Amino acid sequence: MAVKSDTWIKRMVREQDMIRPFSPRQIRKGISYGLSSYGYDFRVADEFQIFSGINFTEIDPKKPHDKALTAVKARSILIPPHSFALARTVEYFKIPRSVLTICMGKSTYARCGLIVNVTPFEPEWEGYATLELSNTAPLPVRVYANEGIAQLIFLESDEMCEVSYADKKGKYQAQKKITLAKL
Repeated sequence: MAVKSDTWIKRMVREQDMIRPFSPRQIRKGISYGLSSYGYDFRVADEFQIFSGINFTEIDPKKPHDKALTAVKARSILIPPHSFALARTVEYFKIPRSVLTICMGKSTYARCGLIVNVTPFEPEWEGYATLELSNTAPLPVRVYANEGIAQLIFLESDEMCEVSYADKKGKYQAQKKITLAKL
């Protein structure tokens, strides 16, 4: 596997509609987003689900409680100390069969105690990614919609995978909104 450059990313966007909408250069309005040398900085949409934790004693991935989350549509949100929120990307992704992605949070947010967790985008996964935004700080952290939140690094294999996410009919395929854990 090899990390792919901005030239490769542009070509894949043209040929396979890999990222939509696509910014072919870094946009430095607010927290930056768009194409970088070896990755793509994506944005967080204005749709959030903030964990309240009221009246719950645990978080169980096998029994997700949608009532433990409060849906918010806003230009920015505050994530309480030692809590988290779910969000989704502005961009819709279509990952080619020979590609796997790794996501890293942006340093601007990392320096505020925010961890952005996104699992790898598997070969032939597509959709808006659901993001977990975890505030490790002792104070609330503000997150701004429609600005950069994390960077994707694209790894391309020399050969096609035997079974892609689409082949196995993955449960998070083509998600259009923030998606809670599924079994």
